[in-house]
Amino acid sequence: MNTVRVNLSSYELVWPATLFIGEGERIIDSRGVSWSDRASWLLTEALSGTTAVADFEDSARTKEAGAADPWASTLSGGSVVDRQREWFTELINRAGELRQASTPRPYWPQRRPQASTQIPNDPGDPRRDFARIIDEFTENGYLAEAFGKECVDEYSDLPDPSEVIGRRLHLSGLWPLTPTTWDQDTFYGLIEVFHDLVSRPRSRSFHPYGGCGWHYSEFHVVPARTLYRWKINELLRLAGIDYEIAAEGEDLGRLVAVTDDARSELIHQVLHTPTPDITHRVEHAIALFRSRSTSLESKRSAIVTLAGVLEERRQLIRDGIGKPDDGALFEIANRFALRHRRADQFGDYDPAFLDWIFWWYLATVELTNRLIVAREA
Repeated sequence: MNTVRVNLSSYELVWPATLFIGEGERIIDSRGVSWSDRASWLLTEALSGTTAVADFEDSARTKEAGAADPWASTLSGGSVVDRQREWFTELINRAGELRQASTPRPYWPQRRPQASTQIPNDPGDPRRDFARIIDEFTENGYLAEAFGKECVDEYSDLPDPSEVIGRRLHLSGLWPLTPTTWDQDTFYGLIEVFHDLVSRPRSRSFHPYGGCGWHYSEFHVVPARTLYRWKINELLRLAGIDYEIAAEGEDLGRLVAVTDDARSELIHQVLHTPTPDITHRVEHAIALFRSRSTSLESKRSAIVTLAGVLEERRQLIRDGIGKPDDGALFEIANRFALRHRRADQFGDYDPAFLDWIFWWYLATVELTNRLIVAREA
């Protein structure tokens, strides 16, 4: 059977995790053709949106896409049911890592309670370009899952888009979009909110009666968010704004300071090496370091977190580079006021020192990840 890796970053629980796990385990233990229907229904009930259901269905697809018998072996190994069961089992086993839908990660205005600045109103205003991008997403159905779609043939109690946005940003009157009224905090906050709201419809049908128009279905957030980040990050780059939307990590979907390609690749590598024992700690350290509200204290905390990971892997480092040299790695953290804050430590140093030590330690964590993978190969 193939090894399946479930990407949890796109899923949010609307149930208690323990209830979801309990019901999921009952389904895993069941047999029969209808078990996949029960799994789909649980995903529909317990997780926000339809992305998880779509991924569950996609997990069954193989090179023999037209296979009629779901129990038959396929070219990619195992049966359709085997692959779905493996995917579903991993999701249930890792359900403790899922976020609760009722508690989205803080948005830009909430992460830094400082006075915002007003953006000059000129023809090159990036706020106008952002509003045009949101109009395009709206016209293509990317907000139909979040806001609903009116139909002339049926009454629907649709959510108020202004309230949907307002609950997240704690601001009112933000829909329809009026870009010239936004200050910087509101603008950046909206960038992050719409990242969380967009989902791509993979199917549509045209309803001509009364000019109703297109109806959309089969929504999935991953392609929508990927496209959204690409468009918005290009807008920010052209506007000379030194932020981009994070594509991975604890701060996925949040604006972070732009780094060079090499450091971006380092973050990608360290987050995608299969070392689940430290993944959450490293994600948190990266989020602390590149957060909008980062400070000297949060940078120190990020470094201390990475130092703790390296301390646990000290023997691995000694085996890899030699015992006499491993002390240099920890001497910096111990001699400077980073971890213990003793009177004999150096505390008066340039803040740029923190940037240097963070990237050094992160690169060393990535090195130890690769050493672990090589040992297990």
